Amino acid sequence: MNAKLRSLFAIFSTVVIAIALTGCHTPEAATQTAAPSSATPCMDVLYKFTAPDVPALASSETEVKPRKPYTNSPPADLPGNGLAQHPMLYVGEGYNKMFLINGGKIIWTYSTGPGNEYDDVWMLSNGNILFSRMQYVAIITPDKKVVWRYDAHNTTNVAEHTEIHGCQPIGNDKVLFVENGVPPKLKLANIKTGKIEIEHDLDYIQPVDPKTIHPQFRRIRMTADGDYLVPYLNLHKVVEYDKDFNVVWTFTTNDVPPDLKFSAWAAIRLKNGNTLISDESGNATIEVNHDKKIVWLLKNSDLPEQYQMKSPPQSCTRVANGDTILCSRGGDGKPQIVEVTPDKKVVWVLEDYKDLGPATAVQILDDPGIPENPGESEH
Repeated sequence: MNAKLRSLFAIFSTVVIAIALTGCHTPEAATQTAAPSSATPCMDVLYKFTAPDVPALASSETEVKPRKPYTNSPPADLPGNGLAQHPMLYVGEGYNKMFLINGGKIIWTYSTGPGNEYDDVWMLSNGNILFSRMQYVAIITPDKKVVWRYDAHNTTNVAEHTEIHGCQPIGNDKVLFVENGVPPKLKLANIKTGKIEIEHDLDYIQPVDPKTIHPQFRRIRMTADGDYLVPYLNLHKVVEYDKDFNVVWTFTTNDVPPDLKFSAWAAIRLKNGNTLISDESGNATIEVNHDKKIVWLLKNSDLPEQYQMKSPPQSCTRVANGDTILCSRGGDGKPQIVEVTPDKKVVWVLEDYKDLGPATAVQILDDPGIPENPGESEH
C-alpha cells in the first residue's frame, strides 16, 4: 500500500471510529437521561432536600391549615415498619402538603395552600419534583424554586374550564400531561422552549355536561416503546395509542368479570409487558396481559378486614421485588397504604394521620431505574 493510500485509509478509519463513538441520535433517544452512577438515583440526591439553604416555608409555598386532630390510635401490630418501610415521595387529595420521607422520618415538605388537589408526583434523577395540582402542573427544585409551570383554565365557563391531574417527565426537558376539558387534550410540553410540541384531542362524554370534565382523566403514561397509555376514568376504558395516535390496544368494562364494575383511575405498563390498572368503581387492582386476560386481581374485600381501605385505591406501584403498593384517600381508622405480595399476603400497612394526609400517590425512591425514562418507574 503506497503512502497516499495509507493516509486515506487512516483518515477513513478515524471518521468511522468517531461516528461509532458518537452514535446516532434519534428523537426517541433524546428523551432518555444518561445512566447515573447508581441504580437508585433518587436516593443519591436526597441530601439536596436537607441542605442548609432549603427553607422550611419558601416564597413559592402557601401554608396549609393543620389537619384535624387524629382521634383514633392506629393498631400497634400493623404489618411492616410504618414510615420506615420505604423512602418515598407522598401526596394525597384533600391535603395540599407534599411529604418526602426517608429513614422513617419526614425530611422535607412542600405546601400549596387551599383548593384542589394533588394527584400525581415524580422525583427526577436530578432531584427536581414534577407534580399535578388540578389547577396546574409544575416542576420545583429541592430548595423549592419553581422552574416550570403550566396553568389550566379554572373558570365556570364550561367551554373554557380545564383541569390537570396526571403528568409524567419525559427526559429532563419534557412533560407529558392530560388537560381535562372540552375536548380533553393530551399534551407534551418542552419546558426549555415553553412550547407545546404535541397536542391531541381525546374522547369525552357527549353531550357536554360540566360535571363530566372533572372525572375525565387522572393519569397518563408513556410506555418504554413511546406509546401513550390513557386510562379514561368516566368512559370506563384504557386505550393505548401509538406515536401517531392509532389505537393499538384497549381494555374496557366489557373485559372484566360481570360482577366487577370498571372505571380506570390509573394504568401503568409493567416491565413484564402486562398492564396494571387501578379500578376505582370496582374497588380493585387488576393486572392484565396483552390478550386482555386478567392474570392478577386484588379486590379490597380480598384483604383482611382490618386492612381494608375505606376509599378505593386510586393509584398503585409495582416495586422491584414484585410487591404491589396500593394508595387510598383512606379515612380515620383505615389504611392509607397497603403493600401486598404477588400471592396477596399483606406485608405493610400504613395508617398515620398524625403525620400525613390521605395517600393518592407515592413514588418509592429506592426502586431501581431512572424515573424520567419511560418504562423504568412502575408508578
